[in-house]
Amino acid sequence: MAADVLAPRASGEAWADAYLATAPAGDLFAGAAPAMATRWRDMLGRLSIQAQGDPATLADHVSRQAIDLGMAFRLTGDEQERSWPLGPVPLLIDAAEWAQIERGLMQRANLLERVVSDIYSTQSLVRDGKLPASIVTGSPHYWRVMTGTPPPRGHHLHFYAADIGRGPTGEWRVLADRVRTPVGVGYALENRLALSRATGDLLGAMNTRRLAPFFDELRRGLAADCERTDPRIGLLTPGRFNQSYAEQAHLARYLGLLLVEGDDLIVSDGRLFVRTIQGLKRIDGLWRWMDSRFLDPLAFDGRSHIGVPDLYNACARGGLMVSNWPGAGVIESRAFAAFLPQLARELLGADLILPNIATWWCGQRQERDHVRAQLDKLVVGSAFDQDVAGLPDAHFTPGSGLDTAQRAALLDAMARRPMDYVGQEVVKLSTTPAIIDGQLTPLPFTLRIFVARDAAGQWRVMPGGFARLAGHGDIRAALMGRGDMSADLCVIDSHPVPPDSLLGVGAPAIRRVGGMLPAKAADNLFWLGRYIERAEMTLRLVRAIVGGSIEADLGPSLASPTMARLVDQLALWGAIAGRGGAIGPLCATALGDARQSGSVRALMGVVANIGEGLRDRLASDFWRLVRLPLPGFDGNVTETLLDASSRMIERISALSGLAAENMGRTEGWRFHDMGRRMERAVNGCRLLTAFGNDQASADDLTVLLDLMDSQISYRTRYLTGPALPPVRDLVALEPHNPRAIAYQAARLAEHVAALPTLRADGMPEEPRRLADALVARLAPLTGDMLTMGDIGDVESRLLRLSDAIGQRYFLQLRKTQTPDLLS
Repeated sequence: MAADVLAPRASGEAWADAYLATAPAGDLFAGAAPAMATRWRDMLGRLSIQAQGDPATLADHVSRQAIDLGMAFRLTGDEQERSWPLGPVPLLIDAAEWAQIERGLMQRANLLERVVSDIYSTQSLVRDGKLPASIVTGSPHYWRVMTGTPPPRGHHLHFYAADIGRGPTGEWRVLADRVRTPVGVGYALENRLALSRATGDLLGAMNTRRLAPFFDELRRGLAADCERTDPRIGLLTPGRFNQSYAEQAHLARYLGLLLVEGDDLIVSDGRLFVRTIQGLKRIDGLWRWMDSRFLDPLAFDGRSHIGVPDLYNACARGGLMVSNWPGAGVIESRAFAAFLPQLARELLGADLILPNIATWWCGQRQERDHVRAQLDKLVVGSAFDQDVAGLPDAHFTPGSGLDTAQRAALLDAMARRPMDYVGQEVVKLSTTPAIIDGQLTPLPFTLRIFVARDAAGQWRVMPGGFARLAGHGDIRAALMGRGDMSADLCVIDSHPVPPDSLLGVGAPAIRRVGGMLPAKAADNLFWLGRYIERAEMTLRLVRAIVGGSIEADLGPSLASPTMARLVDQLALWGAIAGRGGAIGPLCATALGDARQSGSVRALMGVVANIGEGLRDRLASDFWRLVRLPLPGFDGNVTETLLDASSRMIERISALSGLAAENMGRTEGWRFHDMGRRMERAVNGCRLLTAFGNDQASADDLTVLLDLMDSQISYRTRYLTGPALPPVRDLVALEPHNPRAIAYQAARLAEHVAALPTLRADGMPEEPRRLADALVARLAPLTGDMLTMGDIGDVESRLLRLSDAIGQRYFLQLRKTQTPDLLS
């Protein structure tokens, strides 16, 4: 490597010197060995060049990259997602220090596997007195039904995460084990992607180990425990309102897994299947991102509405790989931390390489007495991560922070049910540089490191991880808290790291199909198209009403019959409550009042909600357009309603362009386009009925041409003003007009014909029959033949076709139908 590749600049030296002047003892940078201290300075030098000496500029740049990638999360109780808080300064750890962490975590993963396996098989640890029975049975994550139900290849754990902390003197300790839903691995990947985009070749120049090989090993490890050599694996998500849904969608897309919810799945004859537009397709494995209690309402918690009935039976039959195996979360109980050092010596014949923080389970008399005596020097928490008496927080409460009454209440509760409590040492964490309010500031941090099985069943540790920087919450909580930040963790090698990615590791056989399309995804894509089109037509109605007026309140009057009909259409479509009032406020309501279900604001909110459920299938450009703030629609803003509606039409046109130019011509694209075509055709029928009937005036026909975006086509074709027969022909029957009803019918028929069929006799299914009949109904007509009765009949046929598409593709096969076990 050239000597000047990482040569520090003056501003970088200033950053480093200013930070070191305030960093506490034991800081990751301040306490680094000389070689790593040089790396820190070099990194800050490169970052300062990019930021032109302004740390705030660097933070803004990295934050924009995170937003562009669609990185988001929810806090408990949030209705809307938050942008992911990624800090621009990564944490650096050298390869030698990392090797010790790797060995410790692989040892720990083996230990946890051994303990979980014993709990759900021979239970010798409990029988021989090595583990108290109440440690197991007291956990809400212990499921007796899983006893004697071994997983494929005997692997209860495929994926494991450990929260580790670094003390001020440099020692690493395990703060918590995560095996139920180890959140953060996707964010670790996204952090790396965002930082790489923001900093160019910085990470490569520092010899940062790459993450892609780990994810390849993870994917191969999941596949290795499946029965079939080319398995179909789903990532089971609780749904889009889950706090880390964005992470789950990103992982599914990156790893090539099928993102599914409980409603997408069904068990038949002991096998698990996914409902797709092609029928039921077998699922060989699940990477679950929901707690065991929610997996199967028949075997676990009957109150679950997000699980898969009879999933336990599929597990018990032995043909389904589930990561991690249901019930494995029993090992997460904080009480286990008090016994793991002893269990390591018993089962592995060695001490833990990475020790726990000191833990005392109060279910034992000596340990309980110690916690009571040392309460002011310890933190007290729930042994099984549940709300318990005497503790204001189920996580951890410092004993020194309790007042006299709280202390007495806690001690009284501990005396009644001591097994519900643990005491742990107070965690003193090392700090790392972070940019806060434009300044480099030391913040305490923890790391979440991820471990996965490879194809040979061996443990592999991600050479990096998810760093969490403390804000104002409990840094030992499982999820990000308000005010917390994340940062990338970089493992620095002494030699250049060759480029690597999932694109070139074990390339699969070439395919030219889009993969399985779950029925729910098809449903969402169809209605995404319909709501986008509905919002556009509402905007066109508003634009036709306000015309070219300078101020909405000075716009046209309802005295005009055509204007009254336009306003009536807004009322019929739910954009306004009624036609009463001035034109300007009515249009502002139609655009911006979320209380009206048909307003543009409400419709675009539905678009965003549906889009969240399709996060694994939509490009980040889609999210940028949907998340842009809506223009001001209130009468008090400076921009006119005409400007606002025109800007929104341009944005929707951009969404249409993305679909037209960027979406692969798969079944997913077909359903999205069918939704738009269906909505456009139905709207066309209704607009013809309102503005193209037998009593239509010249103003009515002019408005109809404007709404159907056919004004230019009419003028270039006819030298006279609008006349009823040619207008009807152009907007209803012209096969080459992309806004005409007949054009939409033809496209719908093409899409339906290209979709898979479940019939083996060659006969057309109901959607195909209805679509072909619709095209045939319109084909012989011309504008002078078309009647309002014809238009009403066409609208009825369209609605029947929409229902048939839903019945066939969105409401899938019932359990009584026999699926193809080899599909």
